[in-house]
Amino acid sequence: MLVKGATPRPAAAAIEGLLKDLARDLADDQLITDPDLMAPYARDWSGAEPLMPDVVVRARRTEDVQAVLRAAQDNGVPVTPRGLGTGKSGGALPLFGGVVLSMERMRMVHEVRADDMLLVADAGAVTAQVMAAAESEGLFYPPDPNSLDICSIGGNVACNAGGPRALKYGVTKHYVLGLEVVLANGRRVELGKRTVKHVTGYDLAALIVGSEGTLGVITQVTLRLVPQPRAVHTALVAFASARTASVALTGVLTAGVVPRTLELLDRHALDAVRAKTPGRFPPDAGAVIILETDGPTDERAFEDLERAASVCLELGALDVQVAQDAVQREKIWAPRRLLSETLKESAEAKISEDVVVPRSHLPELLEAVERIGETHGVRVASYGHAGDGNLHVNVLFDKDQRAQADRAVQDLLQTTIGLGGTISGEHGIGLLKRDFLPWEQAAPVLAVQRHIKAALDPLNLLNPGKILPLGGAAS
Repeated sequence: MLVKGATPRPAAAAIEGLLKDLARDLADDQLITDPDLMAPYARDWSGAEPLMPDVVVRARRTEDVQAVLRAAQDNGVPVTPRGLGTGKSGGALPLFGGVVLSMERMRMVHEVRADDMLLVADAGAVTAQVMAAAESEGLFYPPDPNSLDICSIGGNVACNAGGPRALKYGVTKHYVLGLEVVLANGRRVELGKRTVKHVTGYDLAALIVGSEGTLGVITQVTLRLVPQPRAVHTALVAFASARTASVALTGVLTAGVVPRTLELLDRHALDAVRAKTPGRFPPDAGAVIILETDGPTDERAFEDLERAASVCLELGALDVQVAQDAVQREKIWAPRRLLSETLKESAEAKISEDVVVPRSHLPELLEAVERIGETHGVRVASYGHAGDGNLHVNVLFDKDQRAQADRAVQDLLQTTIGLGGTISGEHGIGLLKRDFLPWEQAAPVLAVQRHIKAALDPLNLLNPGKILPLGGAAS
């Protein structure tokens, strides 16, 4: 049995038939066919070349999603689900044209249950909106992707997003209790439970998490919440080098402190933010860690911060600056939140990679990143969630250096795998990392995934060409 690898762009007659079917179920303002209006849906944050859809559908409810998928099956038209377009792997780009199914209008938070510590929201709800709804009831939704103010909770689930707080609290999958999903044939299914414990049958909700819209379209999510921490303390810790910083953060964790965040910025990342925020960081620092702790009391959170800072000083930190209030905390965090855009502005072109290694191998990865940049003549800046071994490695280059940049990325991914790591920690595989997946996963593992894809999407119309390399046999 084969999973079709190269789904052709649909013929004009197929699109005409699709639009005729959709006109029966959807309002005129939900359908977009004007190329100028469709242009924003041909892009995401990955930096990939635009890929134009034939139709954009803006769903308002689950029934709209069902109508789209039924019509797509009947007419043989591929469908690419899309949250709010902030993905960095090209997962929401319509590789073979067809329909971009946008969830941007499905934005409601339907329910927050303080007694059951859960929240129910539409897939298009903005992540910051979900967080605020939880906090209004004294609860906490911990995953915090950098784009939380503009990304959707459904997109977070589809890519299993993380963020700085993943070190202490885990990533999106650890908070998904249940999902409403529309399968490729238009059937709606409810997966998971509103209970923390449930082991009846296969964990299909977990299968959908991280599947990037290739197995079903997420329309609603039920999330587990935790008590809101009552106190947070933040410090900026300066080091002479990223290697020294990476050794220190391991020391913090082995000393029994689990901070809320241990965010690393290397020398190149620091240089970029110094250019925009002069005087914000110590001039002799070759790397910094944003150290943050939280807890049920102010005393407990500050005690953990002090212990962690002491370990850093013992292991070579140059300086520790402790924020005294919320304004100073924001002053520490603001450059980190803007770092991706800051780096983009500092070069003609940028490739953003997202790799993870076992924490013990982080010093080796950082040294390798420096060598890779020097070898290929490009600038490489690293930052990110170093406390859990996850680095965002940015290759910065002039436009005529594209070949060197691509080789640098390949070296980075091979090095990461050689250190026992993975080529994506939270951005997903999508389109841009698809062809590298066999470097990390053996053929039998890929075959199992192809069987699953074929079972749930036998016509290969649901986000085709993503995650799995094209043309593979499911055998």
